[in-house]
Amino acid sequence: MKKNTLKIITDKSNWDATLKSIGNYDFYHTFEYHHIGLLSHQTPVLLSYIEDSTIIALPLLVQKIAQTSYFDATSVYGYSGPISKNISDNFDNNRFIEALKIYFEDNNIIAVFSRLNPFINHQNTILKNYGELIQQGSVVNIDLTLGLDIQRQKYQNRLKTHINKSRRNCSIKKAASKEDIQRFIQIYYENMNRVNASKFYFFDKNYFLELINSNDFKTEILLAIDTKTKKAIAGSMFISTNNIVQYHLSGCKTEFLSMMPVKLLIDEMRLIATERKLKYFNLGGGLGSNNEDSLFRFKSSFSKDFKDFYLWKLIVNPKIYEELVASKNFKEDISYFPKYRYLEILIK
Repeated sequence: MKKNTLKIITDKSNWDATLKSIGNYDFYHTFEYHHIGLLSHQTPVLLSYIEDSTIIALPLLVQKIAQTSYFDATSVYGYSGPISKNISDNFDNNRFIEALKIYFEDNNIIAVFSRLNPFINHQNTILKNYGELIQQGSVVNIDLTLGLDIQRQKYQNRLKTHINKSRRNCSIKKAASKEDIQRFIQIYYENMNRVNASKFYFFDKNYFLELINSNDFKTEILLAIDTKTKKAIAGSMFISTNNIVQYHLSGCKTEFLSMMPVKLLIDEMRLIATERKLKYFNLGGGLGSNNEDSLFRFKSSFSKDFKDFYLWKLIVNPKIYEELVASKNFKEDISYFPKYRYLEILIK
């Protein structure tokens, strides 16, 4: 009989050691990212499962369900899900699932939600037959293993024209000073106001600073500087971990939208990341994982290398889950998961 153990990790030392032992992870899996922007009712945990030579680590945010004795768990903003070592596509996950069930039941966790990471192998294999795995659109990847010329050949012609125009009218600066970072934050807020983004996306200043100062991953902000006015007109934040770079946050000043400088910044990071021999450049998907909206069309003008994006939804205790949903007296059918938290999202 195979030996297996499930450890609940909450301290940085063991969290870091577990990620290091696995090797293949993204910044969304790190201890520091799980503590950046953490809400008072949330507790980050890393569930570390070992079965012979197999290691699985699942990071979650465990959160109290107000006015009850119950909890649920969710993933951080971004692309998370389990990471693993020594797993193949025919991995038998029954013992892993049983260990998770015991943990969730012992800790009064009634539902679990996680966004998965399209660039981490075997996530669906690890979670299969436990809850639902739902494909939710696609993300756009630039394959950095290709030559620079081949990468650019995959650009839409109009995109090439826009980038060439931006390069003639802008220079690029890496944000290095407090003033540079503050300019980026202001541009980002202006952008979020223009698109009527929800309050969730108005991260406080500490969120940006903690990302930049983290030692768990590499955060860089590129600024587009207008050659005439010498002012920053756009900025993009990119975060690199192992062989993946993520297009995390971005913004452009309203009066310079026609210059499309963000396209230039993405192109510049493509050049930088390729030189560093990274493999994946994730531009993300559309708003709400919509493959038909303008945001997805913008991103897909860079590449047609689409990766499937999945959500994992699990109801651990159906009886209590339905009681909580019923207590909210919803009149309409709601797709949000978990349903009983839907009103909290509306408030945000």
